[in-house]
Amino acid sequence: MLKWFSLSGIAKEVKRIRWPRTKDLVEHSTEVIAFTVAFGVFFVACEFLISFFLKMIGIG
Repeated sequence: MLKWFSLSGIAKEVKRIRWPRTKDLVEHSTEVIAFTVAFGVFFVACEFLISFFLKMIGIG
């Protein structure tokens, strides 16, 4: 059996992890959320634009 595949091995690995500081975590989370919202708005705008043009030419 692998040495790290035990409760003591897992606990040792968790202690080795370099956890992000709260400031960095908030900053990166904000960036990810803003990027996701921007992409969502972009795709919704594209969908409305395409449906508008399809209605204009009589397909939609």
